[in-house]
Amino acid sequence: MGPRIGDMPQDFEASLCLTTASAPALTPSNGSSCSSSTEAQHLTAVGIMFLAQTLLGVGGVPIQPFGISYIDDFAHDNNSPLYLGFLFAVTMMGPGMAYGLGGLMLRLYVDIDRMPEGGINLTSKDPRWVGAWWLGFLISAVAVALAATPYFFFPREMAKEKDELHFRRRVLAIVSKGEDSAEQSPEESPKKQDGLAQIAPDLTMVQFIKVFPRVLLRTLRHPIFLLVVLSQVCVSSMVAGMATFLPKFLERQFSVTASYANMLLGCLSIPSAILGIVVGGVLVKRLHLGPMRCSVLCLLGALFCLLFTLPLFFMGCPTHQIAGVFHPPGSQPGPEISAGCTEPCACPPDVFNPVCDPSARVEYLTPCHAGCTHRVVQEALDRSQVFYTNCSCVVGGGPVPAGSCDSACSHLVLPFMLLVSLGAAMASVTHTPSFMLILRGVKKEDKTLAVGIQFMLLRVLAWMPSPVIHGSAIDTTCVHWAWSCGRRAVCRYYDNDLLRTRFVGLQFFFKTGSLACFALIMAILRQQGKEEGTKAVTRPGLQQQPLMSRPEKKPEESRV
Repeated sequence: MGPRIGDMPQDFEASLCLTTASAPALTPSNGSSCSSSTEAQHLTAVGIMFLAQTLLGVGGVPIQPFGISYIDDFAHDNNSPLYLGFLFAVTMMGPGMAYGLGGLMLRLYVDIDRMPEGGINLTSKDPRWVGAWWLGFLISAVAVALAATPYFFFPREMAKEKDELHFRRRVLAIVSKGEDSAEQSPEESPKKQDGLAQIAPDLTMVQFIKVFPRVLLRTLRHPIFLLVVLSQVCVSSMVAGMATFLPKFLERQFSVTASYANMLLGCLSIPSAILGIVVGGVLVKRLHLGPMRCSVLCLLGALFCLLFTLPLFFMGCPTHQIAGVFHPPGSQPGPEISAGCTEPCACPPDVFNPVCDPSARVEYLTPCHAGCTHRVVQEALDRSQVFYTNCSCVVGGGPVPAGSCDSACSHLVLPFMLLVSLGAAMASVTHTPSFMLILRGVKKEDKTLAVGIQFMLLRVLAWMPSPVIHGSAIDTTCVHWAWSCGRRAVCRYYDNDLLRTRFVGLQFFFKTGSLACFALIMAILRQQGKEEGTKAVTRPGLQQQPLMSRPEKKPEESRV
C-alpha cells in the first residue's frame, strides 16, 4: 500500500548515505516483520472484494442481459436499435464517471484521517504515493442505492404490446392443442416440441428443465450467434485489459500521475465509446440496416479500430538509465559504476526512495545509491520539495530532487489517448449492430436465453481471463522487483519498449480476432442470401407462402 506517514522520517533518514560504522542496523521487511495475522487480514480483504463483486453481478442482471431482451420484445422494431444504443451508452457513462471520480480521489493521500500537522513531503508523482482509492467505493455505493430505489415502484408485471400478446396467445394455442390431442402423427410431434420451447418463460420449473437442453443446443448450434459472441469476446477482452491496465501503462510510459491517467481515460476514451455506441444505434435505425448490412458496419468498425492501433506501437520512449538496475542499449555507464562512489555507504537493500539526476537522466533507487549525505526541504506555497545534496555519484554533488525522472515522451500522452479514443469509438460502433444480429438471428422465443448465454460467455471467456493475461504479459516486462516476506511484491521499473510492444500487441491481437469473426459472419450471410435467391428462382410459387401463413408478421420484422 505504500509507506505509512509515521515511518517516513525514518525512511528518509535510512536512505541517506551513511558510513558502515554509523549506519543503523537493518531490519529488512523480508524477515521477522512478516506475520500470519497480516496475511490473514489481506485474505479477508480479498474475500470482501469477491463478495462485493458477486453482489454487483447479481444486481446487474435485471438491467443486462434481461433488460436487453425486454426492450427488444416491447419496443417497435424500428426503435429497438436506438433504445438499445442508448441503454449501452448510459451503461458506459458509469465507468466514465468512475474514472473521473477516481482521478479526484487519487489526489488525496490514502490516510486522510492521519495527516500530520506539517503535512507530508510526498507528491502525487512520487512512486510511493497511494491515493484514497477506498473513498470512491463509498460514494459509488450511495449512488447505486439511490439509483436502485425506483425499482421498488415498478408494477408486478409490465404491460405488453398488442403484437406480443397476440404472439403468446398463438403459441399457447399450439401447445394446448398438442397437449389435448390423445393421438398425433409423427410429423406433428416436432411442432408440439417447438411450441413448448417457444413459451419456456411461461412453463413451470419442471417443464422448463425439460425444454432447456433443447433450446440451449439449438442456440449454441447457431453459427451467427457463435461468431457474434466470439467477436464480442475479443472486443470485451480488449476493453477489460484497457480498462484495468491503461492508467498504469500511461503512468510508466509517459510519467503522468495516477490521477491524471484516470482523468484521461474517463474524459476521452469513455465518452468516445459512448458516442460510438449511440452512432451505431442511430445508423441501424435510420438506414434500416438488415443483417447483411449490419455485418458490413461491424466489419468496417473493427477494421478502422485495428488501423488506429498500429501507430501506438511507435509512440513512446525507452526506459531511462537506472543506476545498478537498467541501462538502455547504447548508453554509457554512469559514474556510480566506474568510480565505485557508493562503497563507503551502507545502503539498505529494501528501501525505495528514488532520486533523479536531471542533467544526466540517471535515476537512483535511494539517495544512498547516489551517494547523498544531506537532505533539504524547500517549502513552497502549496507543497514542499525535497532535495538531496553532497551526492558523490552526481557530477557537481547535486542537488538532486526526490522522485523518479520524467519521461522524454510526456508530450505524446495526448496523441496516444486520442488514437485510443478513436479506436474505442470505432469498436463501439459495432456494439449495437452485433446485438441486433443476435436478437434478429435467433428465434424470438430464444432471445432471452440467447442473451443470457452471451453474457455468461463474455464473463467467463473475456472479463475473467483478460485481466490475468494482460497482467501476466506486463509482469514479464519488469526489470526490477520489490520483495516483501520473501516474495515478489511490486514492480518498481519496467522495460518501456517491451511493455509497450506487449500491451499494444495484445490489443492488436484481440482486435484482429474480432475483425476475422465479422468477416466470417459477412461471408455466411452472403452465402445464405445466395441460397435463398436460388430457392426463390427455382420455386417462385412458394415465395409468398410465409407471409400468407403468418399474416400477423409485419414487413419490418425482416429488418434489423
